[in-house]
Amino acid sequence: MNPARHSADGVSLAVYEEGEGMPFVFQHGLCGDQAQPGQVFPEDVGFRRITLECRGHGASDAGPKTAFSIATFASDVAGYLDASGIERPVVGGISMGAAIALRLAVRRPDLVRALVIARPAWICAANPENMAPNRIAGELLDRYPPDEARRQYEASPQAEELERTGPDNLASIRGFFTREPIDVTAALLRAISMDGPGVTEAEVSAVAVPTLVIGHGRDVVHPLGHAQSLASMIPGARLVEITPKADDAGAYRADFRAALAAFLREL
Repeated sequence: MNPARHSADGVSLAVYEEGEGMPFVFQHGLCGDQAQPGQVFPEDVGFRRITLECRGHGASDAGPKTAFSIATFASDVAGYLDASGIERPVVGGISMGAAIALRLAVRRPDLVRALVIARPAWICAANPENMAPNRIAGELLDRYPPDEARRQYEASPQAEELERTGPDNLASIRGFFTREPIDVTAALLRAISMDGPGVTEAEVSAVAVPTLVIGHGRDVVHPLGHAQSLASMIPGARLVEITPKADDAGAYRADFRAALAAFLREL
């Protein structure tokens, strides 16, 4: 699948589309790419998936590393929607993508017809403790060559704890140590882990569009409690708990697709 290109402040970003029907902007997580939402996007629901790969992710250029933030990434999505003339799509995302979608629902409600928040890593506050594993990986990559950074991480009590409580999180973190360019990966992990969606609880409580929140257990970086909290804040939000990815990746994807399909068909 060859991407279209969108320029945001001179930074070239990749835009992927698949399927036919109404637009659903579906954003990936930190250090992911368009394949992540693509794996859980259901077929034959009358929607087409649009994913704008964020700066420094996938086939998008990085641009200045000082610009890495959830606010910038959300602004890039808004700029693409404004430029393309796509009117009020469903907007959603996984992890970091969920924070981007939530920020858009609060800051640009004119762009959002409905909202999907999947495996949220943030509620409202910046630098949440659950993002520490990713932040520490970024700090190690910033200070040491990748092999030594990984060795130190693997020897840490945090890695031992993740092996037990969040093996899927640990698998993702291990991938960071070989993700090129290393300097971009380190900058993303540090900047985004300490960032937040830049919204307040009062603003989240005022979101007035149909909302689906997806969460699961056995996930240190994306606590089920975050999904529960956001679902309780947003009026009328539907919370669906799915099979943890760490338990059964196939069941996780099937559950995710089923939850999305039911929500999108109702729209």
